[in-house]
Amino acid sequence: MAETSSASPYLTTGPRVGIRPYTYEDGEEFTELVRRSTEYHRPWLFPPATAETYAMYAQKLIEDPTRAGFLVCERESGGIAGFININNIVAGGFRSGAIGYGAFAHAVGRGLMGEGLGLVVRYAFGVMGLHRLEANIQPLNAASLGLVRGAGFRLEGFSPAFLFIDGAWRDHERWAITSEMLDR
Repeated sequence: MAETSSASPYLTTGPRVGIRPYTYEDGEEFTELVRRSTEYHRPWLFPPATAETYAMYAQKLIEDPTRAGFLVCERESGGIAGFININNIVAGGFRSGAIGYGAFAHAVGRGLMGEGLGLVVRYAFGVMGLHRLEANIQPLNAASLGLVRGAGFRLEGFSPAFLFIDGAWRDHERWAITSEMLDR
């Protein structure tokens, strides 16, 4: 069961991780973890690896109402294990957003991102009032596909040449979850 506390830095917690918003002060830790995780992220993901690029990235997630950024942190140490962002948030009748995420190398294979994604999904459908989250994933990204499958997302389709990543238009599978699909 997730818990929250006014003394806690976390928006919500699970047994091993908590999720919290980005801060500008996270830049040094975040970018160091990105640099240590480059081999794991490529060719799928290119998160900010310098103080300057982190500041611009964090500013969008902190200030833009169509985005929400969450750091997945280990509860015991407080260290950042990964990140999950909700982009393109649309309100009104749509109440939807598109997620993007990445684990840092030291957290890979430990189940921390699966726990974190579950917390973000419940937070998005609860506190944020969203109804649908979508994840667009390159078909060969087995780790990412496993993460959304484990969180209960369903495959909804295939989008050829969907996103421009690493110098080319890449095909993506569309995965989604709606609030009705959660085990409540």
